[in-house]
Amino acid sequence: HAMKKLCLAFLLGLLLYACTDKKGDNLPPASGLTGDIYLVMDSAQWKGRLGKQIDAIFSADMNVINRSEPIFKMRWIDPRKLNSVLKQTRNLIFVATLDKNSVGARRVKNMFTPESIDKIKSDTSFFFTSTKNQFAKGQEVMFLVGATEEALIKKLKINSQRLVNHFDQAERERLRASLFKSGQQKGVNEIIKKRFGIDFKIPFGYELVIENKEFVWVRQFNSKDDRDIFITRKPYVSEAQFEKDSLISFRDATCKKYLFGNPEKPDSYLITEKGVPYKQVLAVNTTLQGNFAKELRGLWRTNSLSMGGPFISYTVVDQKQGMLYYLEGFAYAPAREQREILRELETILHTFRPAQ
Repeated sequence: HAMKKLCLAFLLGLLLYACTDKKGDNLPPASGLTGDIYLVMDSAQWKGRLGKQIDAIFSADMNVINRSEPIFKMRWIDPRKLNSVLKQTRNLIFVATLDKNSVGARRVKNMFTPESIDKIKSDTSFFFTSTKNQFAKGQEVMFLVGATEEALIKKLKINSQRLVNHFDQAERERLRASLFKSGQQKGVNEIIKKRFGIDFKIPFGYELVIENKEFVWVRQFNSKDDRDIFITRKPYVSEAQFEKDSLISFRDATCKKYLFGNPEKPDSYLITEKGVPYKQVLAVNTTLQGNFAKELRGLWRTNSLSMGGPFISYTVVDQKQGMLYYLEGFAYAPAREQREILRELETILHTFRPAQ
């Protein structure tokens, strides 16, 4: 494993000889909006099959959001127009294949040493590498390379989720830093710890709505949107509790009991949307702070159909307490993009830590 890391560090050195060697503090801060990726590649390749493949991976619809929004916004840069300002964007991808020799393709390939070109030719498994803080502080740079365009397209198809996860993780780390810059809602965190014996970091701006021994709900409500997070739990009995239908039933029972569309009308409560055929709840196995978790992404609505929006949740077992925890973030933002709101909620949910 250490050897693998050493090889990767060596490779980065080979690939990036044309880049500056100053890292971190001396660099300007990375620019650009959350969720934007700038792609530097030859214009013919961008318009051709390779460009379409990369765009399909990063601009795919974000899973189960109640409108069409891409996971990332892709912005193509002609390598001939790559200037110092564009080099400082937060997410950059350089793409090159050795079988193309146009001016744009040569510009990207000029960033590679002869040794790294040999590596691309000889090692068919190598197609991607990344580095942080290359031209700016807080920046993520990825290189996608192949001996031929065909070979790279094949690799991208197989590894699409890995590539998306890479930038997702980078955005979550940045979001976490900015969300907690002003600190945490210490009082709320202490209530959660006292109630459940778990660590959960709630940033400033979220207020406590309900708390009891089985349920805690915090909310950030403003004129543009409503962001909500709740935690509930029950004794852990068997793995069957992780099944999608079981989790949706648990969610619906909790929502009916505690989450009203209008507090004045307790008959207007939240339910899981199951009636939209192409927007069904997605369930995937994942990890949360190193613990096995089930992630759900879906849509919620009020049973009266007056409101609706997306949600994301994680279910995880606290082995020490023998409890199953269900953590959810949901949003109501009918008039604006919801992708980055969901990313914020996801980032907060990822602070959950079981009892120590």
